Amino acid sequence: MPLVAGVDTSTQSCKVVVCDADTGEEVRRGSAPHPDATEVDPRHWWTAYEAAVDRAGGLDDVAAVSVAGQQHGMVALDEGGDVIRPALLWHDTRSAEAADQLVADLGGGDPSAGRRAWAEATGSVPLASFTVAKLRWLVDHEPEHARRVAVVALPHDWLTWRLRGAGSLDDLVTDRSDASGTGYLDVGTGDYRRELLALATRDRLTDIQLPRVAGPSEQVGRVRGRSPRDLVVGPGCGDNAAAALGLGLSAGHTSVSVGTSGVVAAVSATPTHDATGLVAGFADAAGAWLPLACTLNASRVLDATARLLGVTHDQLSELALEGDSGADGLVVVPYLEGERTPNLPGATGSMHGLTLATMTPRHVARAAVEGVLCLLAEGLEAIRALGVVVDDVTLVGGGSRSRAVQVLAPQVLGVSVTIPDSGEYVARGAARQAAWVLAGTPEPPDWSSSLRTEYVPADPRPQVLARYREVRPWSA
Repeated sequence: MPLVAGVDTSTQSCKVVVCDADTGEEVRRGSAPHPDATEVDPRHWWTAYEAAVDRAGGLDDVAAVSVAGQQHGMVALDEGGDVIRPALLWHDTRSAEAADQLVADLGGGDPSAGRRAWAEATGSVPLASFTVAKLRWLVDHEPEHARRVAVVALPHDWLTWRLRGAGSLDDLVTDRSDASGTGYLDVGTGDYRRELLALATRDRLTDIQLPRVAGPSEQVGRVRGRSPRDLVVGPGCGDNAAAALGLGLSAGHTSVSVGTSGVVAAVSATPTHDATGLVAGFADAAGAWLPLACTLNASRVLDATARLLGVTHDQLSELALEGDSGADGLVVVPYLEGERTPNLPGATGSMHGLTLATMTPRHVARAAVEGVLCLLAEGLEAIRALGVVVDDVTLVGGGSRSRAVQVLAPQVLGVSVTIPDSGEYVARGAARQAAWVLAGTPEPPDWSSSLRTEYVPADPRPQVLARYREVRPWSA
């Protein structure tokens, strides 16, 4: 049986999984941490990659590898391929003002017109996380660094290039899923929009090189290993696209991740263009599209509630499941860290319907879990409003281990929910892409037999979301 490896170079760590190329069964894994910062020297990613590979037992018996990575970051390289400054990661918010400027600039000073123009051109309205906003920030705040830029890459582009030997800049490749989060790729055609890059850089970096956009199953190179055979290298992809590939999602199927942030990502047969900015119109890793809504608040709301009540996470679930649907009118609007969907960075959380009867641990626990799920349900509805079909949801992320989240999700989201075993689904998706590249087939291999899941049927309780919408601090 051939083996393949998938790499997840995420914000917090590098994970490597080795899988059977035919079935997807995991053989072994390893991981290593990344620095805890919003800007990182990419050399730390390489160090973590080598450590994770070593902890995974090495790649000497592996036939192919692909790298998935955190989206949006900016890796600026000079003509010699050296890193000019630490890479700005997606959650570095110093580019927030630059994103607002870009929206207004493309609209001729009218932000509404700018949002429509960006959505039509790229499928998404720029936010601070997007590479295009970070480039504007670089030009405005570090012109001495901007003058040296020869090429701009994404985290997974850089690690794939480094894996292949970091030769010519012409060897840099990306894929459509990750490139669709830059803010200067036409998500429909897969072509770069150079005029948007010129706008972002105030016409100062119009000739910089961009990584070539490789096909979803294209072999982009080989790595000479210590074994007699070379290691085939796939194009890689963005983290959310990799997770969809790892979960085997297709059109009509949606993942909801309850992690540090909440992510609703639906596989779509057609591209989306949302001028409200609620939904980013990304591409997926298999030739379709991946409209995505991201919230800032998810599992940490559950962490904070458990601390407030002085209970463990298991006890929090027990309390929440003791309560009635709707928590007798108690609603938690969980904007504890501001919010991205909707874009309310200065917002704070709130609690509504607090009475002597509802000021109990079980009411607060229930309202907190329902509040997180209502926030995710809003993202789901924003995607549906674009005509995207959502038949069911696959629930992933650390927060999805909560039994209360698992039980209440089919009620608040209003659709059936599939809960897979805990796993590294981004790395698994990268490994499945590697198996696809190795096989050279029109479609990726079927790994469904190695995906073990629990199914929870839909149990709609629309009154919960309706009550939440009565008290949230914005109107659709």
